Amino acid sequence: MATLTQESLWELIHTLGWDVSRDEIVLEVGGVATSGIKQPPDANPKWAKQIGTTTYQKDAFIVIKNVSRSPFEPSKPNEQIDDDKST
Repeated sequence: MATLTQESLWELIHTLGWDVSRDEIVLEVGGVATSGIKQPPDANPKWAKQIGTTTYQKDAFIVIKNVSRSPFEPSKPNEQIDDDKST
């Protein structure tokens, strides 16, 4: 596995053809758990995290997304199925 450097990140961005001045690039973290359960005040905080508490797993990872290059396209109906229904 290669060591990440700022230079290698710029090289990768260039290889992908991303334009950092125009594209919307976001960083996201995966391997995250956020508690959605309201705990009683006397609950053990090690096992029963309070609502809204975010914990990062040991194998958490960073995702770099170019949102500008991810166009939303709704799914299209299967034309063959539509043709079968009309007969």
